[in-house]
Amino acid sequence: MIKRVLYFSQPVWLSFENNNMVARFKVIEQQPEVKKAMGEEAEKRFHLDDVGFVVLDHRQITLTHPLLAQLASRNIALLSCDDTHHPIGLHLPLYSNTLQTERYKAQIEASEPLRKQLWAQLIRQKIKNQSAVLLHTGLHTEANHLKAMSNEVKSGDSGNLEATASYYYWQHIFQGIEDFKRKREGEPPNNMLNYGYAILRAIVARALVASGLLPTLGLHHHNRYNPFCLADDMMEPYRPFVDRLVYQIIKKNGLKEELDRETKAELLAIPFIDVEIANETSPLMNAVQYSCQSLVKCFEGSKRNLVLPEMN
Repeated sequence: MIKRVLYFSQPVWLSFENNNMVARFKVIEQQPEVKKAMGEEAEKRFHLDDVGFVVLDHRQITLTHPLLAQLASRNIALLSCDDTHHPIGLHLPLYSNTLQTERYKAQIEASEPLRKQLWAQLIRQKIKNQSAVLLHTGLHTEANHLKAMSNEVKSGDSGNLEATASYYYWQHIFQGIEDFKRKREGEPPNNMLNYGYAILRAIVARALVASGLLPTLGLHHHNRYNPFCLADDMMEPYRPFVDRLVYQIIKKNGLKEELDRETKAELLAIPFIDVEIANETSPLMNAVQYSCQSLVKCFEGSKRNLVLPEMN
């Protein structure tokens, strides 16, 4: 089932009532002339069974504790943004799977060779998808170069081809932007990429928790200060879908220095991008769930290969 993404960027009171999130918009409630001019209602209701993500992006948003508890119990990811309008916090449930303890045990006891094999699968598919992005931009020779590189990835990516491929990829993807460097604090469109990756990370973390896995304990990432190491591992082959969307937005609207409301709205479509996975087409949100469930089977020993997205 496709879940909705709710994005709040204005003052609003959020509460829970009869399986609904109730949103009371302060400006409309306090200024009847706004309601008259815009035709907007001061109160809106969203059935929580239809909601997958809630993004809070305004300093004057207030929400109740019962609503927070309901969001957690239904595995609805809650993203909060900072004063620069970038996602900075993620609220997820502690318990969301009946087999959680059993799956934690399988995850913790996974052997080092298995972890290395799984990491190689993730990086191999990430580079293949990066190759597809370059092909999408018309760079056939460069795409073939990356595709060939993907076939060279070994267990644990011992040759660090992930870094080599990424360096090559970022040199070519934004052809019209001179001297582009992929850096978190770098020049645009790094801000668009950061925003898109934050959304993607929340999608992956939500799917991991729903699958009964610990997002903290990674296959490859192991930074002691990172609570989402496994999410950062599993999102690798999905990153190129964000990159391609950013490329398409820039091609359509041009490069903007600031993330405006329209651009963020386009990036919030990430959960609904069509993804080819297991010979089917699924929304990215569902595809991530398939990948995480396949990871569970690998940890439990019933499968050896992850189910990962393929980009055409």
